[in-house]
Amino acid sequence: MKSLKKLLLILIVIGLFAAAFTYFRDTAAPLVQLTPGTGPVSNTTPLKLNLSDEGTGLKSLKVEAVQGDKHLLLLSQEFPPQTLNAQIDLLLGDKKLGEGPVTIEVTSGDRSIYHLGKGNSEKVSFNLTYDSRAPIISVLSRTHNFRHGGSGLVIYRLNEEVKTSGLMIGDHFFPGFKQASGNYIVLGCWPWNLKEADFVPRVVARDLAGNERQAGIYYHTIEEKFRHRQINLPDSFLQQKAPEFESLAPGLSDPLEIFLKVNRDVRADNRQKLVELSHNTSPVALWKGAFTRQPGASTLASFADARDYIYHGKKIDHATHLGFDLASVAHAKVIAANSGTVVFADYLGIYGQCVVIDHGLGLQTLYAHMSQLDVTVGDQVHSDQPIGRSGSTGMAGGDHLHFGVFISGIAVQPLEWWDASWVKNNITSKLVQP
Repeated sequence: MKSLKKLLLILIVIGLFAAAFTYFRDTAAPLVQLTPGTGPVSNTTPLKLNLSDEGTGLKSLKVEAVQGDKHLLLLSQEFPPQTLNAQIDLLLGDKKLGEGPVTIEVTSGDRSIYHLGKGNSEKVSFNLTYDSRAPIISVLSRTHNFRHGGSGLVIYRLNEEVKTSGLMIGDHFFPGFKQASGNYIVLGCWPWNLKEADFVPRVVARDLAGNERQAGIYYHTIEEKFRHRQINLPDSFLQQKAPEFESLAPGLSDPLEIFLKVNRDVRADNRQKLVELSHNTSPVALWKGAFTRQPGASTLASFADARDYIYHGKKIDHATHLGFDLASVAHAKVIAANSGTVVFADYLGIYGQCVVIDHGLGLQTLYAHMSQLDVTVGDQVHSDQPIGRSGSTGMAGGDHLHFGVFISGIAVQPLEWWDASWVKNNITSKLVQP
């Protein structure tokens, strides 16, 4: 009899422990995160709500937007059993909120039996600022002349802090840079491969709440005709270049196949690298005046030359030459065209050994096919400073310098930047505007 009572007592104690464990095993309310949880938002800002309850799981959710004594219901829902996590996208949408502070109140509950079966519930508040007004763009520069393949500079002002702003031309975005004066400067271009009908430059600005506005500019276009050339590919050239490019065309051994791989895929990768390098730019202009052309060099090829590659009398490929080929003597001294910072000094596919100098505001120059590099990344260089020697590395048939000018990674006409009159009328005069 005593043993039975003892067993019964043990069972009761175990039951009490089990009941206590069940009752107290989940005493924490669900965790709530809202992104963004602070700062400005608009009716198009995606609010990402993350909920989690690793104990008994989520049960209920209610989300309200509160301004003063006005409560606007954004969401109310029940969760299926065993829902431990939930990710929900919220939009303020057409809730007709007023400008200014808004509080997002999130009330969530779980399936715990704590609090006499009511479970854990908590209200979490996030203080945001509702902003439905797009930034106001004031274009300050007046004259904008764009030659096909050429550059242009626009100055504008904004009435509020923005997340991003700049010039949109076709599919290309050219970022604007805020100056100490409060004005923004953006360098853009009429891309060589963009039709005149599609060249419609627009200043765009998106504020911290996601509101966006566009503004047109007054501009004048100057059409340019580019040359079309045929480049013969002798077997001797292909055999000469194959060893250099074998590592860039793995699995290929035929010199012609290696050339085609490099001319197509590697060329595209190299140009993308130049776009990436353009992100490493100074927010202020580092250059002064016109750019220096390599002294004593003759022009072998010009900007935007269309090239058909001919092999044994047949066209096998096509590419566009986006720079100037300059030659004088073998291993000629190469100088920096203007002051700036070296952002690349290494081997780069079709360009061989090359240097890229950043001149600020997204403007960069490329010096390719070099035999010797005398600068390293991070070096500050001045106009006419020697940076290396010309050569025939990369996709070069002989010793010369390939010189390119880029704005935000898009190749532009170097002739303009060599022209002191053009630089003064289209660039420098605007930079000194009040």
